[in-house]
Amino acid sequence: MMRAILVFLALAAAAAGQQEPAWQPMFDGKTLNGWKQTDFTGKGTVKVEDGCIVIGKGYMTGVNYTGKLPTANYEVRMDAQRAEGSDFFAGITFPVNDSFLTWINGGWGGSVVGLSSLDGNDASENDTSTSRDFQNGRWYRLWFAVNTDRVRAWIDDELVIDVPLANREVGLRPGEIELSKPFGIATYNTTAKIRNISWRPLPVK
Repeated sequence: MMRAILVFLALAAAAAGQQEPAWQPMFDGKTLNGWKQTDFTGKGTVKVEDGCIVIGKGYMTGVNYTGKLPTANYEVRMDAQRAEGSDFFAGITFPVNDSFLTWINGGWGGSVVGLSSLDGNDASENDTSTSRDFQNGRWYRLWFAVNTDRVRAWIDDELVIDVPLANREVGLRPGEIELSKPFGIATYNTTAKIRNISWRPLPVK
């Protein structure tokens, strides 16, 4: 009996000693090193100001991450705010296995949250679509996780998307959003600020 207890305690101690992978910063808070402006038609300006990437108002404006991310089993977090405007301020395009998705925050006039596209339907039309009242000038904590079989996303620690990928057609909405591949953040007729962006790997299930 005592031997079984000692073995259990040893296993528990070993498990407690396991550390989660460290978050890896994607933005140094000072420069656009590791990023480049997306070549959208009618784009606004992009700059770094007060520790933030400021994505200026244009028809569509964005930045692409020039570093490397996995195609699955990873997560990304950031702070984002819509500083000016009334449409999406964080259209985050990211790899999903052998394809890509865009997580829209504040689209279709300012409130739609969802993934574009699933089964050919964009964020306003598929089962990930929800509505949220985003306030200009307020910071939101955005966090998403990509596994080979599922995508989840949180806003301020609230789970807003949890979609299995089995038997789903995953891809981007046709158009210039393709320029955001493999990882990019875009705005539409809106000025946004992004800070504290980082990623880390997830355990393979």
